Amino acid sequence: MTTTARAHEITTAAEQLFGRQGYHATTIRQVAGALDLQGGSLYAHVSSKEALLAAVVERSADRFDSAMSAALDCNDDPSAQLRHAVAAHVGVITENLPAATVYFQDWRHVSTPRLRRLRHRRDAYEQRWRDLIQTGVGEGHFGCTDVDMAARLCLSTCNWVYQWFRPDGELTADTVAEQIAGLLLDGLRPASRPSIEESTK
Repeated sequence: MTTTARAHEITTAAEQLFGRQGYHATTIRQVAGALDLQGGSLYAHVSSKEALLAAVVERSADRFDSAMSAALDCNDDPSAQLRHAVAAHVGVITENLPAATVYFQDWRHVSTPRLRRLRHRRDAYEQRWRDLIQTGVGEGHFGCTDVDMAARLCLSTCNWVYQWFRPDGELTADTVAEQIAGLLLDGLRPASRPSIEESTK
């Protein structure tokens, strides 16, 4: 896929249509129509519908990577970094729900070798969460014994937000992130008991 401004517009249009209608239910003609283009004109910028899907998923992966990098760049302890990571991840999802829907639901429709690259990126992203949690365990901030399970729990909890979050709902994205981070760090312990951060001081 080309990297022109028009290609960016095409990716954005596909992102919204795939997210609302589903990848299989969306046609190239519909993507072109959203931009007042003829269906054939689209192929000057993208080789296939699958290539367009890959571009949409790659762009979401870029957003998650950038957000995670910003969260980890702070000089806070692992507990605070985990809160930042949750907020960053939830923020990417809630800022563009159609894109998140495509990222979580349709990425497997990409064929090899594109699928191999996407799997590698997802694995690398998950590894960043494992590394953060492992650092927290090593420094005494977290008490979990299974870092892999902890990372999967964090990501699964955050990822499911795309299914139920509504921009016009009662909860803001910031509130959702704060509540998720609080539950991940402190679980369901009574408020009167010390939090993880307090118990390790």
